[in-house]
Amino acid sequence: MQAVLLVGGEGTRLRPLTCKTVKAMVPILNRPFLEHLVSYLAQHGIDDIILTLCYLPDTIEKYFGDGSGFGVKLTYVMEESPLGTAGAVKNAERYLDDTFFVFNGDIFTDLDLKAMLSFHREQKAKATIALTPVDDPTAYGVVEMDSCPRVGRFVEKPKREEVTSNLINAGTYILERDVLTEIPPETRFMFEHHLFPTLLRNGSLICGYPSDAYWIDIGTPQKYCQVQYDLLQGKGRTSLYSRSRREEMSCGARSSIHPMAKVEGPVVIGDDCSIGPHVQLKGPAVIGNNCRILDGAIVERSILWSSVLVGKKACLEDCIVGNNSSIGEGSFVGEGSVIGENVTVTDGSRVEPAEKIWPDTEV
Repeated sequence: MQAVLLVGGEGTRLRPLTCKTVKAMVPILNRPFLEHLVSYLAQHGIDDIILTLCYLPDTIEKYFGDGSGFGVKLTYVMEESPLGTAGAVKNAERYLDDTFFVFNGDIFTDLDLKAMLSFHREQKAKATIALTPVDDPTAYGVVEMDSCPRVGRFVEKPKREEVTSNLINAGTYILERDVLTEIPPETRFMFEHHLFPTLLRNGSLICGYPSDAYWIDIGTPQKYCQVQYDLLQGKGRTSLYSRSRREEMSCGARSSIHPMAKVEGPVVIGDDCSIGPHVQLKGPAVIGNNCRILDGAIVERSILWSSVLVGKKACLEDCIVGNNSSIGEGSFVGEGSVIGENVTVTDGSRVEPAEKIWPDTEV
């Protein structure tokens, strides 16, 4: 079975985290997001994967190679300029043989793909769209059905008084190859605005596949944190963090925790980390590889990427800190703050709540 993964986006909503790191490679529990997705597909028998790339492609290719080390075959397709969701798939048409999946590159889910494929085939649909219920659909594309499971209309970001359904497009599709004839080549073309409405006008059967499976769009810092907290607390599933390891603390190779440190899980600590005396780690939290947290520091409900230094008696609350950044002694980083890569927060400084610090700067 084949799948196309749309991983060419710049991840602008995640900045400053994605200024130097492509969105597909941001760490989720210390493994690249894309690695979780590839593993998920392989578990469902999808081992022929096409990656559509545009922004910072070299990092992805260097990490994954031809995919053999991850149990799959990977093909890379470059876009010279962004072609939109459907345009990117059209650009990969020459590699597609038959029915295939498409996945938006910022969705984390544990949807049962085998069940969705069986449904698609039973319905003899040209396209099947995974649907997920949300409390507030006004920020999403709402999918209305004429008669379940037939899709009748798409409403993009409706006003609250216009909402007729809480089912939204979940960013996972199954398509028959011949629908690609409706997409013009080398043209910016979107599934939601262009292809699906065209198929409806032509009388093609588009089905909705509602599911209560775990689903989250990781495209904002808040949601990026939330997916990791959810996984640590057992609210979602990934094969790269098994249930048997969902304990109060997971500690990587060659990492040390001082006996006078206090760890309240769930916490994941990467490899080659040092947790000093009187440190307080309060989960859910993720500590990346090669991090050093010095005496008396407090790290609460936060995500630290690799090679982060947290100085003595510094305090981090519900924040994200990028690779190779340093938080000075006695400093404070407030709730919702996002610190990019290679940032120095000097001793005694204060990063206010919800503040964003761009890479290669000093506070």
